Amino acid sequence: MASQTILELWPASDLEEVQTIIRTVYKQVLGNPHVMESERLVRAESQLCDRSITVREFVRAVAKSDFYRTRYFESCAPYRFVELNFLHLLGRAPQDQREVSEHIVRTVAEGYDAEIDSYIDSSEYQAAFGENVVPYDRGKSSEANFKQVGYNRIFALDRGPAQIDSSVKTAQLVYAVATNSANTIKASSATVIGSGTEKRFKIVVTGSKFDSPRRISTTEYIVPASKMTPQIQRIHRTSGKIVSITEIV
Repeated sequence: MASQTILELWPASDLEEVQTIIRTVYKQVLGNPHVMESERLVRAESQLCDRSITVREFVRAVAKSDFYRTRYFESCAPYRFVELNFLHLLGRAPQDQREVSEHIVRTVAEGYDAEIDSYIDSSEYQAAFGENVVPYDRGKSSEANFKQVGYNRIFALDRGPAQIDSSVKTAQLVYAVATNSANTIKASSATVIGSGTEKRFKIVVTGSKFDSPRRISTTEYIVPASKMTPQIQRIHRTSGKIVSITEIV
């Protein structure tokens, strides 16, 4: 396995080194895009150059930019948005359904900025990158994976240097995470879509527009793992608030 290059901003870093860090942050956080001059965050870049902000705050600015919001929040399925936030900001894939559900609920309840902040302000981010290390792909190392399936999942998200993440709009891990299974296709038919043995999940929702205006109602959806993303999209379209997502045992 090739070694990972870790970039860190130091007090003595010269302008060329700072520009390398800026380019690497754009590539990591924005998902390997082509960034036009008009899309660059000139003010945030200048602040990083004069050290009035740290790399962590520059990462936050990039993740909250119109570029990121348009391509990953407004144009992608909710599951895709969350799994890419893990990849871009923590350098790993989500480990389980609890992690994904927590972030989907936060996005709906608290909004876009709160969802982005939850990664960058986390103890995991601080331990992995601190204030001045550029986030990088940690998903292939044991430190980022407390479950074996984490290794499989990072390869499903990170398809190499030629991939532009915004070109893929649908979630890549929804079924594997929801069913707590690996990404590889197995010969076993123990969990076959439509076979009656597929795992199911209960989504509890409040406040959908189609609910009666005279009261606040709660709606429960029983959804097979393979239908999670389209159901969540429908909930979002009706302005419903996702309260919880739990597996039906």
